Amino acid sequence: MTTVPTPAHRSTAMHLGLIGLGKMGGNMRTRLRNGGHTVTGYDRNPDVSDVGSLGELVEALPSPKVVWVMVPAGDATRGTVAELGGLLSEGDVIVDGGNSRWTDDQLNAEMLREKGIGFVDCGVSGGIWGLENGYALMFGGSDDDVAKVLPAFETLKPEGESGMVHAGQKPGAGHFAKMVHNGIEYAMMQAYAEGWELLEKVDVVDNVTEVFDSWREGTVIRSWLLDLLVVALKDDTHLDQIRGYAEDSGEGRWTVEAGIDNAVPMHVIAASLFARFTSRQDDSPAMKAVAAMRNQFGGHATQAGSPAGGDSSAPPEK
Repeated sequence: MTTVPTPAHRSTAMHLGLIGLGKMGGNMRTRLRNGGHTVTGYDRNPDVSDVGSLGELVEALPSPKVVWVMVPAGDATRGTVAELGGLLSEGDVIVDGGNSRWTDDQLNAEMLREKGIGFVDCGVSGGIWGLENGYALMFGGSDDDVAKVLPAFETLKPEGESGMVHAGQKPGAGHFAKMVHNGIEYAMMQAYAEGWELLEKVDVVDNVTEVFDSWREGTVIRSWLLDLLVVALKDDTHLDQIRGYAEDSGEGRWTVEAGIDNAVPMHVIAASLFARFTSRQDDSPAMKAVAAMRNQFGGHATQAGSPAGGDSSAPPEK
């Protein structure tokens, strides 16, 4: 088990509820517990759940109660927040740590405000590596509501002075910041992927993987994404085991839509989003690299390579 050190500046331990114990939620529960907090977790899978229902989870928490929701964005999150709104009391706080659209946060916060229940929206980045490295956190909400969750934030964040930000007081500030982060992520991955495809295509460079590896030190394009691409290439040099198909989780679309709504040009992010749509029609070499990076940082499933002209249909990403 990975042990997470607790620096002296971190706040005292707390007891919180955590709903959704999948790839990220389960690791977050472990990191919080390793950091000295008490976590009561609930999941539809009884094998990983600490309690049998949301009601039992709420009953187990001290007041003011803090419940962190880590379930898929959309109907699942909206339904969970609404149910919690009927179980919690004035002064309690709900944290939405999933990838919800920021406009949903505004509606949830308003609904809960009428009941005197606080709401914090928190964009979480770190994927399957967060347990060991910590999670970058971008959260929105009032100072009072944030303060009730702060001990958990300080344990989940990476070591060092950065990696955590109170993005704004307005509901949705955290998820809006995370949305833009993911839009930039789309563009960065697309640039690496197109560069890899060109190096592979032209019969000039003998050691493409080693070229990418050399860029990890001393160059202006070094990054964690580059590190992860090199890991994938060392395992599968030409990415023959991966189909050139990459899903979009929604936030790239929302970023482009926000750009349109606010008349902000988004040439690169929009192009990287459309490239993913293209991958659903053709087996794109560049999308092999994008799919490999997504698998490395987030554990997102890849599709096995198939002959050219094969079936390009695929189920939506979970």
